[in-house]
Amino acid sequence: MSEFEKILGSYQIRINHKLEGLLPSDDSILANAMRYSVLNGGKRLRPILVYLVSELGSAEGDSLDILAGSIELIHCYSLIHDDLPSMDNDDLRRGIPTTHKEYNEATAILAGDALQPLAFELLSRINTSDKNKIAIIESLAKACGYKGMVGGQIKDIHSQDINTVQALDLMHSQKTGKLIETSLETSGILCGLDILEIKALKEYGSKIGLAFQIQDDIIDIESPSSVSGKDQGSDLDQDKVTYPSIVGLQESKIKAQELASEAKEILQLLVKNTDNLCQLADYIVSRKT
Repeated sequence: MSEFEKILGSYQIRINHKLEGLLPSDDSILANAMRYSVLNGGKRLRPILVYLVSELGSAEGDSLDILAGSIELIHCYSLIHDDLPSMDNDDLRRGIPTTHKEYNEATAILAGDALQPLAFELLSRINTSDKNKIAIIESLAKACGYKGMVGGQIKDIHSQDINTVQALDLMHSQKTGKLIETSLETSGILCGLDILEIKALKEYGSKIGLAFQIQDDIIDIESPSSVSGKDQGSDLDQDKVTYPSIVGLQESKIKAQELASEAKEILQLLVKNTDNLCQLADYIVSRKT
């Protein structure tokens, strides 16, 4: 195991421990569904981005954990809803039944509905200035909304109307990229980075966000469910428009690598040690899950 993999593992352990305490722990069906959806593994990419940015500045530890946890709660809410029969209609997530399969569709919807406001409730408690707190909440709200995840998801549902790479990039930038960008931006705000540094991190985020989604499209084709933890070929089965369906599998791989390289070039604008963020860009386009 490389030193970078050890760093990723330590941050995964840290956020998993924090999430345990952030979620409701009573034995109600709603609490159980929320915990099932959040605590069932996952790469924890977005919290890891929060922690990696914190290496470039400084922030109070508990507030950093709350920020990382809140963003992961938003991500998990989006996964619950994405998996629903009315959306992507997936049976597997992270190698186990999706929330609507383990419980039922109504419970899954409500579990997602409960995770989203919980994230913003937690953010109201972080130890930072009111100006920073408002900026962080605004950034995350925008990433969730009309021009963010929800806007991207509606485009995905109607992806039969997408026939150009430019339109596909827009969908991916909203559905996947915006939350990745806000993970970097909000951590930069909390950790006291300056405006130009945060701008560079957001540009880096836009590159790795698209690279991440292209790699997901590749994984859907190449990785069996036993490796990816998701239904293999589900995009093909649903005739969804993906990078491989428009430009081909090999060109998709080339594009993902180009985006990772561009992301690393952007980091050179920061006069700080960004080695771990550079290695993360490479990790994103080499992963199989």
